Amino acid sequence: MTSNVRILSDCLVGKGWGELRDYTVTFQTENGEALTLQRECYHRGDAAAVLPFNRHRGTVLLVRQLRLGALLGGDNPFILEAPAGGLDGESPERCAEKEAMEETGCRIFNLQAVAQLYAMPAAATEKVYLFLADYDEHPRKTAGLAEEGEFIDVVELTVNEALDMIASNTIIDMKTVVLLQTLALREKS
Repeated sequence: MTSNVRILSDCLVGKGWGELRDYTVTFQTENGEALTLQRECYHRGDAAAVLPFNRHRGTVLLVRQLRLGALLGGDNPFILEAPAGGLDGESPERCAEKEAMEETGCRIFNLQAVAQLYAMPAAATEKVYLFLADYDEHPRKTAGLAEEGEFIDVVELTVNEALDMIASNTIIDMKTVVLLQTLALREKS
């Protein structure tokens, strides 16, 4: 079906951390009707996220940091999530390893690919590469790179505590929910 989609216009709306562009596209539906849509799309590059897991302790590492989207959406802006970051020219695997170290202070190993997903394909081009990995060190209490404006709390939880936090809407980050549920399914089998 993508072969009949055409971009009629592409206009830069704004540029900052990424680019917001306005598009007009046209395509033909399966019943032959021609549709023209105008949509904005945000471009900031792809990212990688990793859920560090300690099998012996039954724990995972999450990070808590300010997320403007959660604040603007009416939620607590300091959300729990898996360590993640933009690829910035690196492979997804290397990015996951680097972000785990920067954001938790722990070295990860046995990196396992989970999925490559769009979190918001209607409005953003970002694809997130998701991974599970093992860790065996004790994390720092805080982390992050000052030059990137990061102040991150590192939170170690049991897998069951984290899963309960999904059910109570305490963990509301989509990539983290996917990773925790994937981990729970893999550990069951």
